[in-house]
Amino acid sequence: MNLTDSSRRVPLRGGAMQDFLEFKAISKGYPGVQALADVSFSVRKGTVHGLMGENGAGKSTLIRVLSGDQSADAGDILIDGKAQHYRSVRDAFDAGVIVIHQELQLVPELTVAENLWLGRFPGKAGVIDRGQLIRVVKEKLAEIGIDIDPAAKVASLSIGERQMVEIAKAVMADARVIALDEPTSSLSSRESEILFALIDRLRAQGKVILYVSHRLDEIFRLCDSLTVLRDGKLAAHHPEIAKTTREQIIAEMVGREIANIWGFRPREQAAVRLEVKDLAGRKLPSPISFSVRQGEILGFFGLIGAGRSEMTRLVYGADSRSQGNVSVDGQTVAADSPPHAIRAGIVLCPEDRKFDGIIQGRNIEENMAISSRRHFSPFGILQPKKEAELADRFIAKLRVRTPSRKQEIVNLSGGNQQKVILGRWLSEQGVKVLIIDEPTRGIDVGAKSEIYEILYELAGQGMAIVVISSELPEVMGITDRIMVMCQGRVAADIQRADFDERRILAAALPDVSSAGELPNQQVQSR
Repeated sequence: MNLTDSSRRVPLRGGAMQDFLEFKAISKGYPGVQALADVSFSVRKGTVHGLMGENGAGKSTLIRVLSGDQSADAGDILIDGKAQHYRSVRDAFDAGVIVIHQELQLVPELTVAENLWLGRFPGKAGVIDRGQLIRVVKEKLAEIGIDIDPAAKVASLSIGERQMVEIAKAVMADARVIALDEPTSSLSSRESEILFALIDRLRAQGKVILYVSHRLDEIFRLCDSLTVLRDGKLAAHHPEIAKTTREQIIAEMVGREIANIWGFRPREQAAVRLEVKDLAGRKLPSPISFSVRQGEILGFFGLIGAGRSEMTRLVYGADSRSQGNVSVDGQTVAADSPPHAIRAGIVLCPEDRKFDGIIQGRNIEENMAISSRRHFSPFGILQPKKEAELADRFIAKLRVRTPSRKQEIVNLSGGNQQKVILGRWLSEQGVKVLIIDEPTRGIDVGAKSEIYEILYELAGQGMAIVVISSELPEVMGITDRIMVMCQGRVAADIQRADFDERRILAAALPDVSSAGELPNQQVQSR
């Protein structure tokens, strides 16, 4: 299915349409950072408006101001011509504004119906009429076009179903403005299509949808208009997205032309650096074997449940092995813990940066130095000067955008957080193998290009690199070779000269004898 086909987008209805949501000269600053500076644009009623920009461009700050979570230092938000003066998220909710964040705001142990009607349950004298609650919610979900059991616990739902519940909350609250922040980042292709159909229905009902995404395919598939932010300022506003191009939007986002985002270039490959033989574990019962040479970038690709992440954890020692071994430069790596892997020269940039990568509550300097302290802090005595020098060196080398090495890492964009994690491992002595899981998830196009350049440079220095990616264009664009996994096994090992999208997808699909029919499935593994 071609998601870039603009003919599928609901067309703007005839005649001039009313500006319903207006941002007027919005400014917001934090210590050392001007997040927004005099941002002004408007959105018409009954349209989907895209909001794009590099990480750190100001999109999240603008959304927080719209939701009432933050107050602007200057400027106004107008809804249907009326200036809004929020003191809280509740004030924004009462004005008809609901923001659906990437981290969903649901109570997992409550049912769908309870989450949708939380705080306003039907009943008398404090007794909830659960039968009526289920009936009302079932009718509302049917009206919206969402097929989810209202009696099911939210914890039992898929990520896509939970996303639908969040949207149902907004619709049932009669929201007039709904902002969606990277809504498809954890959805399968099929779940994304259901979401798109629901957005089309909401547009037809006259809702204003503010759609924040890094994915240009989705922006062109869904949006009627588009605003681009850069460095906290308005870089461009396109009242009709059909009159612009992908290349123009990318240039507006990054302030420069990026002719080829992948920038691939071949490298010399030497002896085998990482060798994995007959590796298996509880979550990956079928043995897997592969090797990576010095200077090689090997990609792993597969659908949900393919076993890529499970394989990564076994190699890194995060999960126990039932059999097999891992060696670096011919030396066997102990299997029982990540510290042994690190000492052998294997490091991992995990898929979930927030929970497994960064150290929250700590600044950039501490996040970068944590692994290297054992090299320059004898007897556990910290060396602040050396840590500061290390952080400054890698902030400059990796072009981390920050006012200071003392900036808390949670205040950085996703791309800059990824660079800090890379800096942590590059400062580690003797790294020979870099495993990077979802290297650019949630990262803008400019930062992607910079991260790819870092990977090419490291490979050029002889490092063996393993890239796990859900994005087929990415894994085809930056790797020398792709190993396709299916149901816990290696289904194909394809050299760059033989890369073909249909062949790779066919190998990733279980029980498919022909590549002619490729079902709508998510191209990723958990």
